Amino acid sequence: MSEPNAYAAAGVDIHAADRAVDLMRTWVEKARRPEMIGGIGGFAGLFDASFLTTYKRPLLATSTDGVGTKVAIAQAMDVHDTIGFDLVGMVVDDLVVCGAEPLFMTDYIATGKVVPERIAAIVKGIAEACVEAGCALVGGETAEHPGLLGPDEYDVAGATTGVVEADRLLGPARVRPGDVVVAMAASGLHSNGYSLVRHVLLEKAGWALDRNVPELGGPLGEELLTPTRIYAKACLALADATATHAMSHVTGGGLAANLERVLPVELTATLDRATWTPQPIFDLVRRVGDVSQPDLEMTLNCGVGMVALMPEGDVDAAVRLLDGFGIRAWAAGRVTEAGTETTGSASEGGRVRLVGQHPGW
Repeated sequence: MSEPNAYAAAGVDIHAADRAVDLMRTWVEKARRPEMIGGIGGFAGLFDASFLTTYKRPLLATSTDGVGTKVAIAQAMDVHDTIGFDLVGMVVDDLVVCGAEPLFMTDYIATGKVVPERIAAIVKGIAEACVEAGCALVGGETAEHPGLLGPDEYDVAGATTGVVEADRLLGPARVRPGDVVVAMAASGLHSNGYSLVRHVLLEKAGWALDRNVPELGGPLGEELLTPTRIYAKACLALADATATHAMSHVTGGGLAANLERVLPVELTATLDRATWTPQPIFDLVRRVGDVSQPDLEMTLNCGVGMVALMPEGDVDAAVRLLDGFGIRAWAAGRVTEAGTETTGSASEGGRVRLVGQHPGW
């Protein structure tokens, strides 16, 4: 006869998982939309899609992502209620660039050992970020993987679904010569390039997370855990109020590579680095790690988390609107017909050229 607690002996604690659900329930309830049906605990999250009948031709959009090795910083610092903002930011802001409103999200947390309070803290951050993004957290999954992950290790992933009216879809087809590239400031590193940052500052330089870094104005670990800025509501308002043609979320690959994804191949975008100064953390990684500027720009956002392309006449209104959302924005460059330049970065999209130098670099 099998032992009553055989599964627990194998490292999986079902009762801890149940307690985690109880602890997170309050936070999930805060991340609701009127269309959400039921609560957590079911096999599937339900969302009433009848409102789609008000659309002429609704296009559903979906995005999925994780937060990469930033989770290692959260685990080392034993701070778990901010990583949810990174997860939500990565998925909803990928989705919003096409003009889609994020409707609902699901999350997945894998851990070596379910510690109810830790899981609840992670979900708290996810739920609070969903509120900021305007989407519902309709469900998720917590999986215990002893032997695969250590007791204090975990990883998170998520997926979101949104909708956009077909004739309001943003993207390369709308971009025109003369469009201005409006840059939106990042809150910091966001959630990309942490393998490089950890290698440079923690491994190569040997800095501790509690090290006070004057350039950062506080401990290194606090800077590295700065939550990803969520642009969703601001970008949707921008699309409604201006003739925005396209937007690009600056994630892995950096500014040039991500902007190229929304440029027609026959156009070039030239951005002037002199229009902004990246936060000190970027210069710190560059100097301490002796990282070349091209390598840095291919890995980190370098202070720009989102860009929008629009006619010049809308730029002032866009900057004012974004300022109202607490987002600093500025005209960073312009789109022109593709020339014969060989500098800059090239991909399947159009070419992006970064010229000039950041003040102080």
